[in-house]
Amino acid sequence: MDAKTYIFEGKTTNEAIEKGLRELKTNKNKVEIKVLENEDKKTFFSILTPKVVKVEMKFKENNINKEKNREPMDVGEIIKDLENFLKNFIAKLPTKDLQYEIKQDGNLIKIDITDENASYLIGYRGETLNCLQNILSNIASNDKQEKVRVLLNISHYREKREQDLKTLASKIADSVVKSKRSITLEPMVAYDRKVVHSVLQEHDKVKTYSIGKEPYRKVVVSLK
Repeated sequence: MDAKTYIFEGKTTNEAIEKGLRELKTNKNKVEIKVLENEDKKTFFSILTPKVVKVEMKFKENNINKEKNREPMDVGEIIKDLENFLKNFIAKLPTKDLQYEIKQDGNLIKIDITDENASYLIGYRGETLNCLQNILSNIASNDKQEKVRVLLNISHYREKREQDLKTLASKIADSVVKSKRSITLEPMVAYDRKVVHSVLQEHDKVKTYSIGKEPYRKVVVSLK
C-alpha cells in the first residue's frame, strides 16, 4: 500500500519542511520530501501575492509500520515504567532505602530524590545525575509519539547549581565589560546553559550564544 502523503506550506522551502517535520513529529531521515512549488520561481504576477512554498512529505516504506505502531503518550504508564526502573535501580545501591517523588508538571515529568545520602549519585558537576536523567528520559520516551522530558533532581542539586551559575554568569559579565573581550565558558549541559542565557538575557551590555556540538557545547559571553 502506498504511503500517505502530506502537504505543508511556508514562506521558504526550509520553513515548509520544518513545519512538516514538526507536525509529523519525525526527522528528515524518515521521510521523502518533494518541493511542489519552487521559492525561486518568480513571475510578474507573483510580486502581487504572498510567496508560498509547498512541499510534499511521505514516510519512507521502512518507517510506515514503525510510525503506525508507536503508542500515544500515557502519563500513567510512563510514571509506572519510571517507578519500576527506580525501584530496581535503588535496590542495587549501597543506600537501598532512598525515597523519591515523581510528579507531572505540564509536559515535564519531575523526579526528586531528596535524601542527602544520595549525593554520590550527583557526580562531578552533575555528570552522574545527568547520565541517569538521560536513561530515565529514554525509558519515558520509548515507543512514544513524542519525546518525554524528564528532569531529575538529587539532594536539591539543581537549586544549588542554579545559584552557582547565576553568580558565575554575573561575574563573567562584569569581566567581559571591564576587559572588552569575549569569554567562553567550559562545556555545559543544556540545562546549565539555559540558566546562564536566562540570567544575562536582559543585560544591557553583554549578550550570550552557544557554540560547539554536544556534549562539548559552550556558552560565549561577549559585548553587545
